Amino acid sequence: MKKKVAHALLLVLVPLLVFGVIGEIVLRVYLASHMFYDVEMSRYALALKVDSPNRKIGHHHRANGDAHLMGVDVRTNADGFRDDDYPVEKGDKRRFMFLGDSLTLGWGVEKEETFEHHLEQQLDALEPTEVINLGVGNYNTTQEVNLFLDKGLKYAPDDVVLFYFINDAEPLPKKAGVPVVGHSRLITFFWSRIKAARARLSPDTADYREYYSALYRDGADGWTKSQAALLQLRDACADAGIGLRVVLLPELHQLDPYTFAPEYEQVMGFLAANGIRARDLTPRFQDEPDPRTLWVSLDDAHPNARAHALIAEYTLDFLTRPESGE
Repeated sequence: MKKKVAHALLLVLVPLLVFGVIGEIVLRVYLASHMFYDVEMSRYALALKVDSPNRKIGHHHRANGDAHLMGVDVRTNADGFRDDDYPVEKGDKRRFMFLGDSLTLGWGVEKEETFEHHLEQQLDALEPTEVINLGVGNYNTTQEVNLFLDKGLKYAPDDVVLFYFINDAEPLPKKAGVPVVGHSRLITFFWSRIKAARARLSPDTADYREYYSALYRDGADGWTKSQAALLQLRDACADAGIGLRVVLLPELHQLDPYTFAPEYEQVMGFLAANGIRARDLTPRFQDEPDPRTLWVSLDDAHPNARAHALIAEYTLDFLTRPESGE
């Protein structure tokens, strides 16, 4: 009887194993010339992310990392920043430090096309300036602030700019329980398709609008911690004599009317009430006829090269006018 059961299991498992191996090979060949957001994000986590000893950071970039993600090269310096190596001791140039998530990192965009690079060039044309980019994918405000305190403060910047995005109020993400699964393109691809199908078919599944809006309800843990982190950043910058500004970046699915106008008004109100200068860029994007022309790809609404250029254009004067109360 046991032999029959074992034989039956082999008849099932062997074809599944063969299918899995062949499917993995075929999908890897296919993905060599086609990109899917979830697969690329999985590759990003495996290639460039490492655990941080600081639980308020969770993860940061591998030092001196190098990966080809979403069609572009991403290299990190000795501190894990997607930037050149800067001496810790500041020279004669005015030094800015940009904090943020994957948008500030420049996901899917060449380094030379990021708003960080555009602004560094534009600011340097006005006065000698350098910009250090601390953007890391999948960060919230708490992680951004704590990365600055751990790795950025030693660079003694003259100015810090935190680029805020609607999902900055998310709770600290939990590490995946089975990280080896991320090595399989087949599992990652089909799991992402299953999640997408469930989201479309299940009436109980909140869409991205409901999900992001819920982050800002009274008592929401992530927003509460984001506010505390912003105040911690304000106080740390004040103690060190560092200028602080916050720039709110648009979520690019719907721009007119902007989907998250009430949530961004809430963020701007908090910043104003606590003496933190801020600018909301979303009104400047409302005349864009088709937001999809600003996306990295059809399944990824991260800003593309044109969107990065617009972000830089709409931010520049905010960084150069100290009297501005925005």
